[in-house]
Formats: sequence, structure tokens, C-alpha cells
Amino acid sequence: MSRHDIPGDADHIYRTVAAGGAVIMPADIGYGVIASSPDALTRLFRAKRRAPHKRHAMAGNYELHREVHRLGRRERDMVDAVVLDARLPLAVVGPFDRSHPVVAAIEPETLAASTVGDTMAMLVNGGGLQDAVVRIAHRNGVPLLGSSANLSGTGTKFRVQDIEQPIIDAVDAVVDYGLRKYHLYRRSSTMIDFSRMEVVRIGACYELIVDVFAGQFGITLPADPGRDVLPSGHLREARELT
Repeated sequence: MSRHDIPGDADHIYRTVAAGGAVIMPADIGYGVIASSPDALTRLFRAKRRAPHKRHAMAGNYELHREVHRLGRRERDMVDAVVLDARLPLAVVGPFDRSHPVVAAIEPETLAASTVGDTMAMLVNGGGLQDAVVRIAHRNGVPLLGSSANLSGTGTKFRVQDIEQPIIDAVDAVVDYGLRKYHLYRRSSTMIDFSRMEVVRIGACYELIVDVFAGQFGITLPADPGRDVLPSGHLREARELT
């Protein structure tokens, strides 16, 4: 036994996805499924038993976010305060550049299933492995799309052994990094739509993100009613992405 081989695992994940496959990949906020080809994404969608209104999100890193999202100066500062200064995970929803090579590589029907209006969601600060995979994919112009590795409505999984068998059966590779960093939140990432300054999903590190917004920008985000009231954390169910 030895340390996780992040560069080697990142290369394996990228090659699998680039060849048309799908992978269960660990992120700090839980296990996700990622793919790029329409066929693999359709296979994941069916395995997860997802409702038609749900969307794929893009696995990203800070560099890809800055290139793809088109945010105003104040909104960029908010993202930077969370992901650079506080080093917290955040799913950023915002207007995007359709001409960016990674976005332009997405087949039109798949792009429609990955966007809401003129906005796209991208997870930033997903962890070291996600950043490494995205760097390779970004360099090669390959989009990484997906969602959480669970049957729809059953909640984020933080250990591979908790992922349902239909999801395992639908992928070509499983990368197991054990219990994920933010498992105590029992939710996926916090998601904010910066085009409307609206919280889409209350998730990991939400109380810390609330404090950043209040203390640095004078913005009061909605209170978390708790998992007993809102297990998924979604405040905008009609547009949920995982």
C-alpha cells in the first residue's frame, strides 16, 4: 500500500473519459460520475434515474472557471474570496462563453442538457485529483461533465461502498480515495447562481461561505433550515444539477 498516485490516476481518468468512457471520481465534496461523450452521459443519466429537468455540471478548476464564466468584477471578487482566499469548494453558476474551446467541444444536445438559459454550473476547488484531471482535459480541449455518483434523490455518497450498484455498473472505472473530506456535511457542494445572486443549493462549507458574503460583501445569504427540513440542500429544485 502507498500514497494515492494523483498524477497517474488523473491520466487514467482522462484517458478513459476521452475514449468515450465514464468514471466514478472522488472529489472533496463526495464521489461524482464524469464523462464527455453523449453516449456515456446518457448511460449515466439512465443509471441514475434522473428526472428530465436535471442538468449535468462541468468539473472545473479555477483557471477554467475564469476562462469560461463571464461574471462582473464584484461577482468575480466574491468567487475569489471563497475559492482563493478561504480555499473552499464552490459550484459556480454563471453566464458562459460558448466560443471557449472546451465549451465548443460539447455536442449541442449535451450542451442543452448542461445549461440553464445562458448559465452553466462548474465545481471549483473540488480537490487535488479533480484539479489534476481538469488540467489535462483543459489542455486537450475535452469537457468533463457529470453529477454526483448516486441514484437520483438518494443523496451524495462519500464512500465508494455506499454507491448503488446500478451506478457502479454504468461506469468504466472506479477511483476509490476513501472517505471524502467534507462528509460531515452530508450534502454536495454549495451552489450559487451569480447571474441572479441566488443560492441554488446549500451544501458543504455553507456556514463559512455565508460568513464570507456577509463580512466582505454585505450580502446575507438564506439561512440553512437544516438537513431534517432540506436534506438535499436545494432551494431551486426545478434547476438542480446533481
